[in-house]
Amino acid sequence: MLYSHIPAAEKRRLLRERLASGELLRFPGAFNPLSARLIERKGFEGVYISGAVLSADLGLPDIGLTTLTEVAGRGQQIARMTDLPAIIDADTGFGEPMNVARTIQTLEDAGLAGTHIEDQVNPKRCGHLDGKAVVDQNTAVKRIRAAADARRDPNFLIMARTDIRAVEGLDAAIDRAKALVDAGADAIFPEAMRTLEEFAAVRAAVDVPILANMTEFGKSELFSVDQLRGVGVNIVIWPVSLLRMAMGAASRALDTLNEEGHLTSKLGEMQHRADLYDLLDYEDYNHFDQGVFNFEIAR
Repeated sequence: MLYSHIPAAEKRRLLRERLASGELLRFPGAFNPLSARLIERKGFEGVYISGAVLSADLGLPDIGLTTLTEVAGRGQQIARMTDLPAIIDADTGFGEPMNVARTIQTLEDAGLAGTHIEDQVNPKRCGHLDGKAVVDQNTAVKRIRAAADARRDPNFLIMARTDIRAVEGLDAAIDRAKALVDAGADAIFPEAMRTLEEFAAVRAAVDVPILANMTEFGKSELFSVDQLRGVGVNIVIWPVSLLRMAMGAASRALDTLNEEGHLTSKLGEMQHRADLYDLLDYEDYNHFDQGVFNFEIAR
């Protein structure tokens, strides 16, 4: 009932433990707190919170328009609703290195298990669009060093995302990844890798976990979990997939309303009321309510 009973620090510890085992962890992207609970119910290992999804949720493009307050607030709402660890996208850290440090502590306080900071020029662009620009290595290193120095919980996962592959090529991405690990990154997110061989090359170059972004309609081929496991990937995210599915279904439902005047033909595609109530633990709330309001009116 209400929120997760597992403290944030314990979620972080368990995530670190699982990452150390070398297994591949699956982190679908949650577009709201309820979808995070569904991800947990379906047996996944973690929840990812995408900056692109948070922007889209506000009706904005993913070009660095969201604020730390908006991101941390939504991240807290999602993270507290599940026993799974949640990793959140913090874009470029919302400013200079001191801002990055504040970002880390704010996200810790919000109950997140980890975050990633990228090396794009601010304002950033979606990682799978052309025309990106990255900062110089010194600036990228300062962001990660500030993040590592600022955290108070050593298990809070600080991941460095590099977008340099699309700008300067794979060799530059490998060099950048090594420098970011030396700066204190606990994991590497090499954005917009094009082949399994590129993921394998990054895996061979660093001794920390690496993440694969399997976003649709992007630069990367949509590799399977087994394929990514085979080249040593440790975390896979599908950042916008559930939002795309939900919005596609919503669009089709609205078309049906326009065409038929009702949604009777769509009932089989809807989540049933009983399933929604089960996901919400409605019965637990009912029992709690009865336990509190069990008085009788004196006569």
